Parts: sequence; structure tokens; C-alpha cells
Amino acid sequence: MPPRTVTTARQRRLGAELRKMRESAGLNAREAAALLGIDHTKISHMETARTGVGSDRLRALANSYGCTNEPYLQALLAMAAERERGWWEEYRGILPAGFLDLTELEAKAKHLRTYQIAHLPGLTQTEGYARAVFEFTFPRLDDEHVEARIEHRMKRARILERKDGPQFSAVVHEAALRMRFGGAKMARAQLEHLLALSERPNCTIRVLTFDADGFAGSGQAVLLARGDVPQLDTVHLDFAHGAAFLDAAAQLNAYRDLLSEMESRSLDIAESRDLIREIAHKL
Repeated sequence: MPPRTVTTARQRRLGAELRKMRESAGLNAREAAALLGIDHTKISHMETARTGVGSDRLRALANSYGCTNEPYLQALLAMAAERERGWWEEYRGILPAGFLDLTELEAKAKHLRTYQIAHLPGLTQTEGYARAVFEFTFPRLDDEHVEARIEHRMKRARILERKDGPQFSAVVHEAALRMRFGGAKMARAQLEHLLALSERPNCTIRVLTFDADGFAGSGQAVLLARGDVPQLDTVHLDFAHGAAFLDAAAQLNAYRDLLSEMESRSLDIAESRDLIREIAHKL
């Protein structure tokens, strides 16, 4: 099988987990390859996702590395067995690769936890709101790329309508609720849409008010995607210049604690709805 020319974040994550497993066993690539009787370059290619790994090979690696965590191994085997291309692949070469990696992360997650300071979460945005956001990017996007981003974002949002979709929990700062992207009428429609989403059994929206006694974290947007097992959770950080995906155990624990702190300082669900309604009514 020829090496992959394009790798997805999920494929790279599988490779990274193989590397973590090997390193936890105190083995270098040559030593691991010797245990399996293969060339050490194959270990490198699997860990960088240049080549896939079959279930038999993955189990052999796990045995050689002394991995006895069966739920974790089963989750890795499921990742290795994935062959179907996601709908988002049709945007490859059109949208930044980070957009596609985020969509894949959302599609595979069991629970999505996020907090947003200046914008509403992408999965909750209406078409009009998203258009206003994308038309205010620098450097300016041409019409074709604006439309592609809007179309992609609206397709992403369908995940909240799926029966097998993830649980979605968001902490939104009051500042984001008061931003009038697209004008007052557009902003009101967006808040009404957010209220409708908050009534869904799989969606929880909490508001962090200006009156909160400080809050954890900075102004960056954070998403924590829960995997099949805690070791496969992923943090996505959104920056103006791109995105970062974090998966180190210490990083995951830090952001789990941060999100829990944000949630604890926010209004409860009913109070959050009341404030959203109040802001929408005044627009």
C-alpha cells in the first residue's frame, strides 16, 4: 500500500497514540520493530499516519508494548478500521485543512463542550450570522470562498439534529450575545435560534454574565471533544491564524477543569434562557 499523501487529524491521532503506547513501554522505534520482525521505518510510518495499521498489527503492537487497557485498545481498533470518507472531504482543497479536521472531530465525538467569548459557537450559528462573521475576515475572502464556508458551517450544524449525534454543552459569554453581527434584526433571529437549540435534549446552553466574579481562561475559543475513552479526548483551540489540536493528558485535564470552572460560574440553564430572551427582546 503506497504512503498516504493526505492525512486527517483522526489518522494522525491514531498514529500519535501508537507512539505514546510505545514510549510508555520504554522502547524506541528500532526496538519495537525488532519485537515484530519488521523494518523500523514501518513503525515510523504508522506513527506519522503515512500508512494505516490493520487490526492484527495493532493488537501485536499493543501486546508488545504491554497495553492491557482493553476499552482503549478497542477504541483504537475502531479508529484503525474506519474507511469511509466523511462528507467534509468534498471541501478539501477549498477550505483550510483545519476546518475539515474540526468537522471530523465533531462527527466522531460523544460529547462536545465549548466556551465562547466573542462569537456564538459555530454549530449554533444561523446562515445570516455566519455570513456576517465570514464577510468580516481579513484578508477579505472572495464570494466563492465565503459561500463555501457558510455552506460547510450549515452542514456541520446538522450534527445537533442527528439521533446519534453528540451531547452539546456550551458556555457563552454575555458579550457574544450582545454582538450585533449583521444588524439588530439578524442578531435577534440568531438569539431566537439559540433559544430553540437550548430546548433540545442534547443541547445545554449556559451564559457567563458580565457580573460573574471573573472567569477562567482567556478570550480564545475552546472546544473539548470527548472520545470513546478519556484518553482519546481532544481539545481544539481556535485562533485568528488557525487552529491547534491538543491531546496530552496534562492538557486535557487542564481544559476539563477550566470548562468545569466556567460552567460553575455561569447562570443555570433556565436563567441563561431568560437572559437570552431579554437581550433578544431589546434588539
